[in-house]
Amino acid sequence: MDKLPFLPLLAAALGSCAFDAPPRPANEAGIASLDVRRGPAASQALDAIAADYLRLTLEIGTHEDGYIDAYYGPPELQKAAEAAPRDKDELLAATRDLMARTDAAARRLSDPLGRRRAAFLRAQLRAAEARLMMMQGTRFAFADEAERLFGVRPRLKPLETYDAELARIEALVPGEGPLATRVEAYLDRFTIPKERLQKVFDVAIARCRGRSAAHIPMPAGESFRLEFVTGKSWSGYNYYQGGYHSLIQVNIDLPIRLSRALDLGCHEGYPGHHLLNMKLEEGLAKGRGWSEFSVYPLYSPQSLIAEGSANYGIDLAFPGTSKADTERDVLMPIAGIPVPSDDRYWQLLSAIKRASGARLTIAQQYLDGAIDRTTAVALTRKYLLVSSERADQSVRFTEQYRSYVINYGLGETIVRAYVERGKPSRDEMWRRMAKIVSEPTLPSDLLGR
Repeated sequence: MDKLPFLPLLAAALGSCAFDAPPRPANEAGIASLDVRRGPAASQALDAIAADYLRLTLEIGTHEDGYIDAYYGPPELQKAAEAAPRDKDELLAATRDLMARTDAAARRLSDPLGRRRAAFLRAQLRAAEARLMMMQGTRFAFADEAERLFGVRPRLKPLETYDAELARIEALVPGEGPLATRVEAYLDRFTIPKERLQKVFDVAIARCRGRSAAHIPMPAGESFRLEFVTGKSWSGYNYYQGGYHSLIQVNIDLPIRLSRALDLGCHEGYPGHHLLNMKLEEGLAKGRGWSEFSVYPLYSPQSLIAEGSANYGIDLAFPGTSKADTERDVLMPIAGIPVPSDDRYWQLLSAIKRASGARLTIAQQYLDGAIDRTTAVALTRKYLLVSSERADQSVRFTEQYRSYVINYGLGETIVRAYVERGKPSRDEMWRRMAKIVSEPTLPSDLLGR
């Protein structure tokens, strides 16, 4: 779940990609409100299904390193799963049996809360079925894989639709040689010196937390630890450890630029992954005793919500010019980076972000076999405007996580559309964000289908 690929941030602008999701009842705001009414029999049926789902997920995790992104339930359950896991065929059969049980239970439910819970479990189980099939050698087309694992079917734009954005970037960074080389050279001026990384990130994350805490209550005693690491295919990762604590890692294999400080502070921290995991633990795992929320399978619709809300959280926490203002007035002096005399730097970052939807199209073409690796790297250089090293790292990310890449740009598009629907007030936007990160939310909830 909580991984962020290198620049540019995978955050496609609205309209850069389309998607389909299965129909889903919802109220006019998109997510049906939680209703505490529930019948004992229905509740017990779902509790039993959730317990079996938890065991199933922990056992699947023994067959694939990284399948479980977070677990903070009873340690003895994990130890039991690791000591005697069922084989993949047995787990696949058990997954399908649980889906049938969930369908049967859902038909007997009348309260909105129980139906939402059942729908969430059903979607997570469908993803588990697909991932088990992939573990056994099944290969789906990119769009089919994304739909089965993450609950939406991407319909991506052709690469040439981003050429107009490249032309605008060309005007911002004129000169000789490849455009990607010129862009990289310009952005390198804004690299944070290694000896100042800790201070810059400490201040950036504190700013992200302050803006989020003003709208979404934090559990008492919440905390995180920040580490700088190497040898990863991602630039940032949140390892949620339960008890309202996270380990946030930042990869320093390649130079870290100033724009990453607030991006990673919001995405991995507040109102991103750290906050989402805390609110799910606080309100659902502990508050309602829903055991299914004590485990986090990476390849599931939960990840689209997590990555999409984490990406959108950057703009929510720093709307308008406030991100640029914070970088200019607060972070650049700490980093020892000369403050530019104009706003070309921020114009360039915005243009690069608008072109970043190309990342998903490249991934689709590569994974579907339409292009080879060399072409994928070259296209990544061209459209994401990065060095050969960053382009190679981007493709390695795709090779490792496959269709997971949709969760960033497409996830942000879906979350943004839901939060900003109807031009709400800032307070209402934060209220909608709080619902997303505190409830059993599916992509179809946000789409209002």
